[in-house]
Amino acid sequence: MSRPLFLLIALLGAAACGPPSAGKPLGAVDAYVAALRSKDFGRAYDLMSERYRRTHGKDEFVRQMKESPREVEHTISRLSSSGRRVDVEARFLYDDLQDELRLVQEGGSWKIANDPLDFYPQDTPGHTLRSFVRAVELKRYDIVLRFVPDEWRKQMTEAKVRDQFEGPKKDEVQEMLRRLVAHIDNPIQQDGDEARMPYGERSEVKFVRENGLWKIADPD
Repeated sequence: MSRPLFLLIALLGAAACGPPSAGKPLGAVDAYVAALRSKDFGRAYDLMSERYRRTHGKDEFVRQMKESPREVEHTISRLSSSGRRVDVEARFLYDDLQDELRLVQEGGSWKIANDPLDFYPQDTPGHTLRSFVRAVELKRYDIVLRFVPDEWRKQMTEAKVRDQFEGPKKDEVQEMLRRLVAHIDNPIQQDGDEARMPYGERSEVKFVRENGLWKIADPD
């Protein structure tokens, strides 16, 4: 699990739990700092977003905070420093894949923040899964090869990938893709350089991170 300093990542979408108010972004930060300062780690956990809490248990959060006093103090110091500012962002979710378009507020206007040339991002397991499905749907089998882990990459060619998706097992593969899309927003459990996303009754996608890029070790 990430160290306390990085727990702020999921904070700004959280709800307030007592003063100071978390109704505004800096209010949420101040409420979080107050909870850390008073060692009320349960309240600090309650300030985390629902998405964060789905994959991180409260007991583990509290335990890690108690075991990391120096990191907690350092976090308090940094979050309380002068010159603070809030960069407001928004997420626009669209189509069946629930793809994400990030927007940032600059000079009173909203601007698109995504890299327009990165059609198949692999920076997170969730983005990798969506990129994989998109590549298959567009029959970009040269792109699909990017998601093959190194240990199998030498055995695969574009022609072999095409045969997997358009050959005798085409119907099975299409059904797998249909189920993946239906569960595309399922919580993903990450442990270091590995991750997994259960979906359906007994299926799960397995991910592995290699050289900073997430790949799909097993889609079913």
